[in-house]
Amino acid sequence: MIVNDIISIFENYAPSALQESYDNSGLITGNKDLSIENILITLDCAEEVVDEAIANNCNLIIAHHPIVFSGLKKINGKNYVERVIIKAIKNDIAIYAVHTNLDNVSDGVNGKIAEILQLKNTKVLLPKNGVLKKLTTFIPQTHFETVQNALFNAGAGHIGNYSECGFSLAGTGTFKANNDAKPFIGEINKRHLENEVRLEVLMPFYLQNNIINALLKVHPYEEVAHDIVAIENTFSGIGSGLIGELENEIEPNEFLKLLKEKMELNVIKYTPYNKKIKKIAICGGSGQFLLKNAINEGADAFVSADFKYHEFFDADKSLMIADIGHYESEKFTKALMFDLIMKKNPTFAVLLSKINTNPVNYYY
Repeated sequence: MIVNDIISIFENYAPSALQESYDNSGLITGNKDLSIENILITLDCAEEVVDEAIANNCNLIIAHHPIVFSGLKKINGKNYVERVIIKAIKNDIAIYAVHTNLDNVSDGVNGKIAEILQLKNTKVLLPKNGVLKKLTTFIPQTHFETVQNALFNAGAGHIGNYSECGFSLAGTGTFKANNDAKPFIGEINKRHLENEVRLEVLMPFYLQNNIINALLKVHPYEEVAHDIVAIENTFSGIGSGLIGELENEIEPNEFLKLLKEKMELNVIKYTPYNKKIKKIAICGGSGQFLLKNAINEGADAFVSADFKYHEFFDADKSLMIADIGHYESEKFTKALMFDLIMKKNPTFAVLLSKINTNPVNYYY
């Protein structure tokens, strides 16, 4: 197995094209063709984690947070980022990060939190714009089912909880082949009329190449007429945060106890709330930017991290803000990444880092 085999697992689950513009997910160091010995999974790629990888003969580190966010002008070991990069390269260790792209898929970081809290009826809190495109193509009736199935199998036609969604309309297509053409049907230099079906399907932009390749592979025509149009509809399965419901509504203190127990917390910063809690918004990591969305969706509580002092006032008694800490909100992401690899490679050596990389400590 090589590094690229593992990258493919994450790319299929949370394509790097879904990362935010400020992010740097992907292969940070190493060669994608490097043969893997063992894998180490961590939230942060700290120096101690690289030492742990060396001690356990791991030459691939999978991290949630990229060790490099912006460009490095010099690499001389003056800070922890440069020291990590130098040590990884010296020991031929590849580092791969899957960050906001894993945040932005509904069954990613936030899906793991929802699973732990046993939330039901979950949906994305802030669906992403610009993800969808519409593909229109024209297929001879004799090959309609073959082409349609190929597009669906390649990932086209997904809308919310539904798959294989499309619209078709029968009509007549015309074409005239010139002397250099090799037409599937019809005669050279003679207009041909063919019973065709117009097919329209939605597709996420990051699957466009796969879907078009599938179209061209099975469509019988030498020149395949098709249109691709960007649309402004949101994609319900992609975006920031999640919102869902507890099985039963509970008192605020009961909710805090539940949150502390399920998320394995020592402390929670929260705003007072005097109503029962049922509808929960969540965002692993820094989620203050989603507070208005949580309020507008009628959430009783918003579980996230990194709220500043004055931002707690923005709850304005509309809901409870429960700031559980950045590391604490994402620590179960390691288990998520571990499971993704093991489902595809159940016998491969994958280790969870034992290093607590949380830079924030509390004195009790």
